[in-house]
Amino acid sequence: MKPQEIQLSLFSQDEMGSAIRGQHVINVASVPQRSPFRYPGGKTWLVPTARKWFAQTQIGSHLVEPFAGGGIISLTAAAERYFENVTMIELDSDMAAAWQTILSDDCKWLITQISNFKVTADNINDVITHSTDGMKEMAFSTIVRNRTNHGGILARGSGLIKNGENGKGLGSRWYPATLIKRITEVNKMRERITFIQGDAFEYMEKLVNDTAAFFFIDPPYTIAGRRLYNHYEVDHHRVFEITSRMKGHFLLTYDDTPEVRGWAEEFNLPYITIPMQTTHLVTKEELLISDNFEWYGLNEFKYERENAEALC
Repeated sequence: MKPQEIQLSLFSQDEMGSAIRGQHVINVASVPQRSPFRYPGGKTWLVPTARKWFAQTQIGSHLVEPFAGGGIISLTAAAERYFENVTMIELDSDMAAAWQTILSDDCKWLITQISNFKVTADNINDVITHSTDGMKEMAFSTIVRNRTNHGGILARGSGLIKNGENGKGLGSRWYPATLIKRITEVNKMRERITFIQGDAFEYMEKLVNDTAAFFFIDPPYTIAGRRLYNHYEVDHHRVFEITSRMKGHFLLTYDDTPEVRGWAEEFNLPYITIPMQTTHLVTKEELLISDNFEWYGLNEFKYERENAEALC
C-alpha cells in the first residue's frame, strides 16, 4: 500500500492540496527566541503552527513535552499562557542539569558565571573539567559547550567552532547579555514549569489516558539523530504505538521518510507535510502527525480501512 494513498484516505484531495499550497517557510527571526540553547533540531520555526494547535486548550489542559531538548515549544506555551502547567521531560543528563539549574535558585549563580566568562579555548576546557563538580557546574558547562561547539551539538565527540559567525571564532555565538535575559525570563516562569529528568516512554504511558493532556512529541529524528544527540536510539515504532492510545491531544514532528509514514499508517494516525528551512538555508518538508487537523484548517475524514484498501 502506498503512503500517498493512505494519506488521501485521511483527508480530501481538495482540502489537503489547498492547505499545502498555502504554506510558506516561517522566518524564525519573527518568532520570540525564548530558549537559551542553540539546539540542533530545535523547533523555533514551528512556533506559529504550535500556537494554532494550542488554541484547542480548555480549562485544566496541560502540556507535556517528553523529549524536551531546547524546550522552545514548552517555553512558548508557558510564556504566552496557553497552559498554566507545562511538563518538560528530558533524559540527557547535561540538558537536565541545565534546565534544573535554570529553574532553581542556582540560576543566580549561573548568571554570574555567564556574565564573567571570557571565551578562550583554555577557559572552555577548564569549565568542562569542572563539570563533574555538581549540577550547577554541569549546567554551566552545558551552556558553554552549546554556545561554542559547532552547530550547538552536545553529542560526544562534537568539536568546537572554528571560524564561526563572521569569522569571529569561538566567541561568535557567545552573547552573555542575551543568555542572561532568556535564562532570567525562564526562571520567572518556574512556578508554571515542571522539569523531570527521565524516560519519555515512562511518562507517556503514565498519562496516556489523560484527556486533558496535550503531548508535543519531538523525538530524535530517524536519520540525523545519530550525529546530534547522545540519546539518539529511540524505539520510534513504540512512540507511534503509545501515541495511538492517547486520550488527549497530540502533535508529533518527524522527518519525512517512507518508514515514518509507514508507522503513521500502521496506527491510523493522520499526517501532513510542512515546509521548514535548515540552518544551511535548505528548504525541506517535515511531517506533522496529530489526532486531528481541524486546528490547522483541515476537516478530518473518518478513516475506514476498507475504503483505503480499495484504493490499492
